[in-house]
Amino acid sequence: MTQLAFSVLAVIASNHFEAPIYVAVPIVVAVVIVKLLVARANGRPMVTGKILVRCSRGHVFTTTWSPFGSLTSVRLGFARLQRCPVGQHWSLVRPVKEGGVPDERRSPEQS
Repeated sequence: MTQLAFSVLAVIASNHFEAPIYVAVPIVVAVVIVKLLVARANGRPMVTGKILVRCSRGHVFTTTWSPFGSLTSVRLGFARLQRCPVGQHWSLVRPVKEGGVPDERRSPEQS
């Protein structure tokens, strides 16, 4: 490693790491771009949109999904903890592929 890499690692290891703006901004921009591209590759809305989800009890419904977070749910990795409007319970929900749910399994909220 170069001397610069060692000095960066030493600063990160210390308790008072403050990244200069010329380092922090490109990192934040890169993370946002990666999140948007991953969302698009998975068939999800790039910013915010309605998608089909399934709760842990098997209920299928639509919800607003954003790759950046939500005020109505708690993100837990690839799932989110939120209220299921079909079963009236709190549950982990995960996105469902559009063609992966038969019409009779869909909730009335999806019309």
